[in-house]
Amino acid sequence: MKPVVLPDRASTQEWGRRLGSLLAAGDLLVLTGGLGAGKTTLTQGIAEGLGVRGPITSPTFVIARVHPSLVGGPELVHVDAYRLDGALELDDLDLDSDLDEAVTIIEWGAGLAEELSPDRLELVIDVDTTTEERRITLIANGARMHELIAQLEAKS
Repeated sequence: MKPVVLPDRASTQEWGRRLGSLLAAGDLLVLTGGLGAGKTTLTQGIAEGLGVRGPITSPTFVIARVHPSLVGGPELVHVDAYRLDGALELDDLDLDSDLDEAVTIIEWGAGLAEELSPDRLELVIDVDTTTEERRITLIANGARMHELIAQLEAKS
C-alpha cells in the first residue's frame, strides 16, 4: 500500500475515525513517529470510530489509559511507551492479558511491542511541520491486518 497522505490535523482524525470503525477486539496498533507527528491526533480519531469514552490525551506520564466503550464494542487501551526503558517495562504493564478483549494502541512502541502479537498493524507517521501534511505508512503483520488494510482502502 502506498503511504496515506493527509493534509492536516482534521483529515488525520477523519482517517482515524474510518480506521477505528473497522477495528475489533484483539487488534494491536503500533504508532511510530517523531514528537508532534500526530500519533495522539490519529488515536483521537480512532477512538471516535471505536465509540469509546474520552477525552483522548497522550498518556506520556501515566503510561497507559483504558477507555471503555460507549457502544458495546471493545475498550481502547492507549499506551505511550516513550518513557519506558525497554520491552521488560512494557511487559510489566501486563498488556497481553487484555489484548484479546480490547483494541490496543501503543505510541512509541516500535522495537518494544512486536512480541505482544504476531498480528499487528504498524503505522509510521511522518509530518511536514511547515504544512502539517502527514504521510502514514502502514505495515501489516498477519492475515487480519492485511484484511484490515484492504477494508480501509475500500472505504477510501
